[in-house]
Amino acid sequence: MHGKTRMMVEGTIIAALAMVLSFIPTNIGASFTISLGQIPIVVYALRRGLKPALLASFVWGILHFPLGQVYFLSVPQVLIEYLLAYLFAGFAGLFAYRLHQAIREGRTNQTIHILILASLVSAFTRFFWHFVAGWIFWGQYALWGMSPVIFSLTMNGLSGLATGIVTSIAIVLLYKVMPRLFLVDSSVQLEQKMNG
Repeated sequence: MHGKTRMMVEGTIIAALAMVLSFIPTNIGASFTISLGQIPIVVYALRRGLKPALLASFVWGILHFPLGQVYFLSVPQVLIEYLLAYLFAGFAGLFAYRLHQAIREGRTNQTIHILILASLVSAFTRFFWHFVAGWIFWGQYALWGMSPVIFSLTMNGLSGLATGIVTSIAIVLLYKVMPRLFLVDSSVQLEQKMNG
């Protein structure tokens, strides 16, 4: 299979897996959640890099629509929460090159640090947009008399932190069990370079 085609098929499968994991109930109330779908997205991002990861995470966001998993208040709210926020989950791909170097050079401590940092960046960049949407669009539903900005910051901040921690733990464990999962086969990499 051609390198780019293989990468796109892999990304689509990852997005579908992320969506399946999203169906596992981890919500506490209406505002706090741990997003298990981040785990495969971060693995793919660290394996393939930024552009493929952004595409896969964007597809993850799009999959919410046909599966009826969209909470609709307005068009801008939906665009922010389901297209922009999920797109940003792919930002873990920024760390792919550094991770590959660290793995190949056997720098285990640096590898673990990169895995954790990538997981946290992915979670926090995504949940930043959920915070924005919560503040602007969901403010009327803020509990306990809190201001919309504080409520959204608290709930989305805690959700982002919890998601980042769970993702970090899962990613580090996956690395310890299957380190090659984070590297693309060298022949595929060569094919990708040759095909631009």
